[in-house]
Amino acid sequence: MDARVFDKSRLPSRHVSVGPARAPHRSYYYAMGMTARQISQPFVGVASCWNEAAPCNISLMRQAQAVKKGVASAQGTPREFCTITVTDGIAMGHQGMKSSLASRECIADSVELTMRGHCYDALVGLAGCDKSLPGMMMAMVRLNVPSIFIYGGSILPGTFKGKPVTVQDVFEAVGKHSVGAMSDEDLKELEEAACPSSGSCGAQFTANTMATVAEAIGLALPYSCGAPAPYDVRDTFCYTAGEMVMELIARNIRPRDIVTRKALENAAMVVAASGGSTNGALHLPAIAHECGIDFDLFAVAEIFKKTPYIADLKPGGKYVAKDMFEVGGIPLLMKTLLDHGFLHGDCMTVTGRTIAENLASVKWNDEQDVIRPANKPLSDNGGVVGLEGNLAPEGAIVKIAGMPAESLVFTGPARCFDCEEDAFACVSKRKYKVGDVLVIRYEGPKGGPGMREMLSTTAALYGQGMGDKVALITDGRFSGATRGFCVGHVGPEAAVGGPIGLIRDGDIIELDAITGKLAVRLSDAELEERRKSWVPRKTDYNSGALWKYAQTVGSAKGGAVTHPGGAAETHCYADI
Repeated sequence: MDARVFDKSRLPSRHVSVGPARAPHRSYYYAMGMTARQISQPFVGVASCWNEAAPCNISLMRQAQAVKKGVASAQGTPREFCTITVTDGIAMGHQGMKSSLASRECIADSVELTMRGHCYDALVGLAGCDKSLPGMMMAMVRLNVPSIFIYGGSILPGTFKGKPVTVQDVFEAVGKHSVGAMSDEDLKELEEAACPSSGSCGAQFTANTMATVAEAIGLALPYSCGAPAPYDVRDTFCYTAGEMVMELIARNIRPRDIVTRKALENAAMVVAASGGSTNGALHLPAIAHECGIDFDLFAVAEIFKKTPYIADLKPGGKYVAKDMFEVGGIPLLMKTLLDHGFLHGDCMTVTGRTIAENLASVKWNDEQDVIRPANKPLSDNGGVVGLEGNLAPEGAIVKIAGMPAESLVFTGPARCFDCEEDAFACVSKRKYKVGDVLVIRYEGPKGGPGMREMLSTTAALYGQGMGDKVALITDGRFSGATRGFCVGHVGPEAAVGGPIGLIRDGDIIELDAITGKLAVRLSDAELEERRKSWVPRKTDYNSGALWKYAQTVGSAKGGAVTHPGGAAETHCYADI
């Protein structure tokens, strides 16, 4: 970048660094070893979700140092800070998972508060585990200062008995072990081999889904979200991001110039095309909400419906994120979608160029089968499908990537559970029947509170060889690693009197991922009669962060958001 002098008169950091009245503020900067020149330059927040909770986040601090070097090389002053992460793999299967979705709001809120309190002019955000990616992107569009998103990268696959494995195999092994299909020794060997490096879960689970979104929506540099965490090239991407954010300041290119309705549609397309996580249908509405754009679950589902499924990625397919990166990365996926008329090519990105301009030099790779051409897809419809009906007036979502066509319709009697633990105990003891529809309710955003993921239960079913013989519906969520006929985000949730809270054991439930139907064979009159005797269920969370979350959180349809969003703004932080 050419040397330039930045005028702070229109930047937020002028409030803490310019003029005689800010001498006390500058004394703090001198106390940290900053020079007068550094104080006079734009301040760039370098926000990291680093922690020692899980491999997803462990490399973020190292990558943040590369970002800071890039910022400094381009006449900026980096200011590093950390925020929290709740890692789903550790939180899964117990009460800790109730903290997961709430952490997304905490991440966005804490980044906002840090940026506001210290008047930083731009943001580079690094995230690793599932909720930290949308949380960081939500903060970017909420603040609307020039911003670049960086994904910490995926984990490398492990090897067990000569075959590649991921943490999904370990969760499913628990089910195998429970029915005597795996020995104690093999389970121990698998758990020690499945996760051999730093990085987020390697398949197209939620972290890699939202990393794919970050490039498609335009907030991340091309190729940067595909490189695995251990690859040294990650530091090059980070350094470049530090340089580029200074260019964005100079050109005043802001996140809301990038995250438009068309960009959100592009993001939904890559979720569907890659067979991504159902959580994409929760996080895209939340990101849109921060911009003041109405883009709810039904809008996402409409995009899913007309997007071809083209990336053969786990859990429904054969490959992991590393494999896609090595044959051309996310740009190759986007290129074939663009060439065949799916992506909007005119959307701005953090490169200062449009999607079409970024992809102009990308050549199709015929020597690979990770990504199919968009005109020769694995299936014509996306790998994720929206559902609606008298059991889900506010919609629901199911991941069908990798499911055979004959498995896309399911009808069976309800088997109801008022929490995940009861359902998992039933599955562990095989106290269910082939053809059952397991119903897990009171696990929604308010009812949980926190809208837990159900991977422990769904993986146990698959491990028992029953993944295609039963179905499962919930007002909670599923991990991106979940497979089988598992329907999540059912709304309205049970805690607010939704129909899922009114059904009883034996009621016949109809699921149809072809027509998009989720219904119970009950008349409106019968449902209304049951509603008269329905009583709200009490929870044990009557104080603290989860209580506070439950008081403000909205429905899954709108992204389970906790504040009025961009549409209610009277001023934007970037303009202070």
